[in-house]
Amino acid sequence: MKFPYGLSNFGKLRREGYWYQDRSHRIAQLEDAGDQLIFLRPRRFGKSLLLSMLEHYYDLRRADEFESLFGDLKIGQAPTPLHNQFYIMKWDFSLVSAHGEVGDIEQALHDHLNDCVKAFIAHYRGHFLPSPIEIDPDNALSSWRSVLSVVQQTPHRLYLLIDEYDNFANEVLMAERDGSQSRYESLLYGEGLLKTVFKAVKAAAGGMGLDRVFITGVSPVVLGDMTSGYNVAEHIDLQPDFNDLCGFTEAEIAALLERLANEVAPASSAVTSAQTEATTAATANSNAATWSTAQALTTMRTFYNGYRFSEEADERLYNPTLSLYFLKALQRRRQPPRQLLDDNLAMDRNKLSYIAALPGGEALLVAALSGDDQVVIPGLTQRFGIADVLAAVKDQSFMASLLYFFGILTLGGLTGFNENQLRIPNLVARALYVERLRERWLPDPQLRSELPALVRALGQGADLAPLCDFIEQRYFGVLSNRDYRWSNERLVKFAFLTLLFEDRLYMVVSELETERGYADLALIVRPDMRRFAALDLLLEFKYLSLKDLGLSGEQVRAESREALAERPAVAAKLDEAAAQARDYGGTLIQRHGLSDLRAFALVALGFERLVWRQLS
Repeated sequence: MKFPYGLSNFGKLRREGYWYQDRSHRIAQLEDAGDQLIFLRPRRFGKSLLLSMLEHYYDLRRADEFESLFGDLKIGQAPTPLHNQFYIMKWDFSLVSAHGEVGDIEQALHDHLNDCVKAFIAHYRGHFLPSPIEIDPDNALSSWRSVLSVVQQTPHRLYLLIDEYDNFANEVLMAERDGSQSRYESLLYGEGLLKTVFKAVKAAAGGMGLDRVFITGVSPVVLGDMTSGYNVAEHIDLQPDFNDLCGFTEAEIAALLERLANEVAPASSAVTSAQTEATTAATANSNAATWSTAQALTTMRTFYNGYRFSEEADERLYNPTLSLYFLKALQRRRQPPRQLLDDNLAMDRNKLSYIAALPGGEALLVAALSGDDQVVIPGLTQRFGIADVLAAVKDQSFMASLLYFFGILTLGGLTGFNENQLRIPNLVARALYVERLRERWLPDPQLRSELPALVRALGQGADLAPLCDFIEQRYFGVLSNRDYRWSNERLVKFAFLTLLFEDRLYMVVSELETERGYADLALIVRPDMRRFAALDLLLEFKYLSLKDLGLSGEQVRAESREALAERPAVAAKLDEAAAQARDYGGTLIQRHGLSDLRAFALVALGFERLVWRQLS
């Protein structure tokens, strides 16, 4: 198999034998959905490849390629009457520079649209175009009207594909320079050029030769500002029929892993627990395959699955870019990638930083990390403008909706009061949250540089003391000053979560569901990393206020941990946490086949001291 990582050209993918997860059967559904469609998905979720498939399917110039491109796909067995019946024009707004002054950006937009017209002329040169198309270098909309006039002379009509229509808004949203908002407003408000372009699209679809439009993007920001400029398209991104139009299902990933395992067999046979324990340092550095399909599926499910884009859809989806990144590494090196977050998706950190800096934004991130039912909003905000993004008061519905469109939250379920529950889709996205909170709560890089040694002491030697010392001396003072309405074991748990999160070795899960409840914090070694000397860990937290303990902060700091642990109130909390840890630990051992789970019961005494007990 050749995995098409980063490849969005459908023709190249098919002609050169790349693996393709067939989505061609959805073409008929798209035709029935409407003539002008908008489809929003997070970045790097396969939208450009979808557009390229439509381009190759409908292009009248590619009729002689239909059998080679689609013959063995589902649509090839039952093509619609519209295949190869359109002129195709494609605009890609990611290619338009959003830098410089308004005049510079407008010229860049004119240049891009004119370049698309030139590509159109070159592609259909000959008997497909009955008369010349005039290009106006200073006014691309004049060039656009010339295209339409020529198309109307033929029995065919135009299909317009627009990729990343909201690229301008995303650039402005993340910009940190003065004047960003005014530049954007000049482009979109009143008779701004971008609004005028979409008004021209709307007009063209009213009998001027344009028959169909398909638009992709990330968020509805630009559409919210265009109002009457373009109000004729139908949003299909929340419809259950198109939940899996982009992305992979678990059944598809499982089948792909089975096929890949057969390619590299017999090296990819499963590794037993006994074999894992006997693995030597030499084996740890070897390139021999140590994965099974079950192990790989567990890792991919934890880190890449979880996206749901319709309240009525049952299927959760795998991020396609991350999945191909993982599978390509598995094929080439016979083991998963050491770093499970593809750097090409790392820019999503900026979006979380933007939300975290807003009033109430940090609390939203904490709520999302607290559990799958903690972010509840009446419904997604589906239409907002750049003024809302940059200037308006941000409530939780707005911020959570923005994170949904960015792919950093996804649809969970509905409450009994018909409200949306949003959740973090997977562990890769969770890592982004943890990183942002760690940077906000521990801004000193020198302090953050101490963390690897603390994590290593616990993960290799089950030594909790260095980490607890760090939290008491460096971290509690920061967290105790946060503007939260709660001060309990949740905040203590977040202290450990932000410091211990290490997806290079671990599946780090907060509020991990077990048969009898929720384990506070579990660090389970990744299946593909069991050849290294890392321990599986379980931490269960309890909290005692200084008032309930009957001691002052000074008294608590002066007493040894051993003496504090013997106080009746503290001992009772330790017993309670230990009982829960044993209960949850049994489920984890059975679920993951663990042989040496190290469990700890911890009690925080206010935000002054930590005492703990390691379970035998």
